[in-house]
Amino acid sequence: MATTNLMPDQTATPAATALLISLASLDDEALARALANIAEAFPDSLDRILVATPDDVSPPRTDLRFISYTPAAASNSGWTLTAADFLNAHTLLQEHSAQGMLMLGAEAQSLAPSALRALADGISSNHCDLAAPRYNLPARAGLVNSAILYPSTRALFGTRPRYPLAIDLGLSARAVEKLATAAQRFTAANQPDALVWPVSEIAVAGYTITEVEAGTRTLPQPNAPDLNALLAQVAGALFADVEAKAPYWQRARIAPPRRLAPQPPSPTDPASPEEARSMIDSFRLAFTNLQEIWSLVLPPQSLLGLKRLAVMPASSFSMPDSLWARIVYDFLLAYRLRTINRGHLLGAMTPLYLAWVASHLLQSSQTDPERHIEAVAAAFEAEKPYLVSRWRWPDRFNP
Repeated sequence: MATTNLMPDQTATPAATALLISLASLDDEALARALANIAEAFPDSLDRILVATPDDVSPPRTDLRFISYTPAAASNSGWTLTAADFLNAHTLLQEHSAQGMLMLGAEAQSLAPSALRALADGISSNHCDLAAPRYNLPARAGLVNSAILYPSTRALFGTRPRYPLAIDLGLSARAVEKLATAAQRFTAANQPDALVWPVSEIAVAGYTITEVEAGTRTLPQPNAPDLNALLAQVAGALFADVEAKAPYWQRARIAPPRRLAPQPPSPTDPASPEEARSMIDSFRLAFTNLQEIWSLVLPPQSLLGLKRLAVMPASSFSMPDSLWARIVYDFLLAYRLRTINRGHLLGAMTPLYLAWVASHLLQSSQTDPERHIEAVAAAFEAEKPYLVSRWRWPDRFNP
């Protein structure tokens, strides 16, 4: 159990704590900026907010109540929230009897006060259990999310948050408890850095979810050494979560329309011919060398689509959205069936992802990138019956 030490002359009154704000480890300058943003976001309720950071540090001059604490579980990941973070959040919430919580990840000092207030209002004023931020990121940022995480989560769990693995969250007390229960399965197995999927956990529990505008934010870089490792970590965790929740997502459900106003098109630089060609060449090389593996995972119709893609000129290279959706679903099915070693399976997905990125960047030079991402998500929704059929009858179903 974590031990919490209140700073001198700062007495926490658990019953008065309406909002607990958990910060990741920050240096002195970043911590000062984060606390200033929090104070600006909640000028009328500073006495009912408690800020916690996992460092034995003295806070700068602030009217906020501030504590440092010893984490109950340690994590080596700094780029996203992990099982250890959710376990620590639950411990803090229990100790201080807070009514709700903001979990803010690394580089939280870059979150504007308006974003902090929106996350808090999402769980208080809107009475929701999970407030997920919608970041305004550069067009080339977060492409693993855009290609796989967002469309898969939207199609399978009927939820609309654009960033289902967001690094910042607003949570009700019962949502924190739910996520800590999921996290404990990993920490008990000595996997504190395992990914927990807040959106799907909250959706399966039948709790309420809202999405709020968070504006721009500096995102920390993943600690994976390369794209292969990052894709294996994230896609593997997503596939395992989808497998565990199959009874839920196989029931028909439609994601409600997005409540947030459409964002203006993100400024983007056209993909250079060399940039796109490098990714296309990687895909073409893999098409030659990975036929044996891909043929174990993908049905003939998808292999034919990839064959056509491999001979397209780089200037008109375009992966159909329905083909990409079926590819992701087929890799998900192969992950479940252990068709091949899971590490090899996820490695074989990387050049296909690069083909999607090349196609997306080329299309984004002609239109709003977000419009294409929404089209991809719609394709995942349309192809969901394909996944359900293959999931239920993997041997009998012939694409």
